[in-house]
Amino acid sequence: MQNRISEEKLDRLLETGIKEFADKGLGNANINVIARNSGISVGTLYNYYGTQEKFFLACLRKSMSLMEEVLKEASSGDIPILQRAEKLIRAIQKYSKDHADDMKMYHEITSGTDSGYAVMFAREIEDITASTYSSFIAQAVERGEIRADIDSRYFAFMFDDLLTMLQFSYCCDYYRERLRIYCGDNVFDDDEKMVREMIKFLESAFTFERSEVRHHE
Repeated sequence: MQNRISEEKLDRLLETGIKEFADKGLGNANINVIARNSGISVGTLYNYYGTQEKFFLACLRKSMSLMEEVLKEASSGDIPILQRAEKLIRAIQKYSKDHADDMKMYHEITSGTDSGYAVMFAREIEDITASTYSSFIAQAVERGEIRADIDSRYFAFMFDDLLTMLQFSYCCDYYRERLRIYCGDNVFDDDEKMVREMIKFLESAFTFERSEVRHHE
C-alpha cells in the first residue's frame, strides 16, 4: 500500500470523514473536502480505502466500535437493573454530547437518507444492544427483581427505543427541538432531571404487574 500515513493521521481522517458524512450524508459528502481538512491527499485516501463508499463504511465502523465500548462498560457488572439503566442513560448523555457527529451519521442511515445501508447495518448495529439488553432483563426476571409477566425481548426493544431517542435528542436538530417542545427550553441545562424522570418511567414499566395497574373505566 502506497503513501502510508501515521495512526494519528488515519484517526484524524476518519474523524473528519465522520463529520462530513454526519453533515451531508453519503451522497453529498465531498471527498476533496475531507482530504483537505484532514491534511492528506485525495490519492492517499483512495489508496487506503479504494472508494468513497468503503471509506464511509470505515467511518461508520469506527463510530460503532466506540459506541459498543461505551455501552458494554455502562452495562457491565452484576447490579440491579435500575442502577444499570441509570449508568446507561448517563453514558448515552455523555457520548451524545462528546460524539454528536457519530450520532448524526448513525441517524443519516436510520432516517433513510442512506437507506441502502439501513438493512446492511441494522443487524450489525443492533445485535450488540439487543443481546445485551435482552440478557440483563431476562436475568432480572429470574432473580425476581422485576415483574415476571414480560417478554424480555420485547422489553429490550422498547428499552432500546427510549435510549436511541435520547441519543438523537441530544445531537440531531429535529429531535433537540422536539425535546424542548415537550420538556421546556432549559431541558439541556439539567441532565440530572432527565436521568431521574427516565428512571421513574422505567421503574413503573419494570415493577408493576398488570394486575396492579388500575385503568379508568
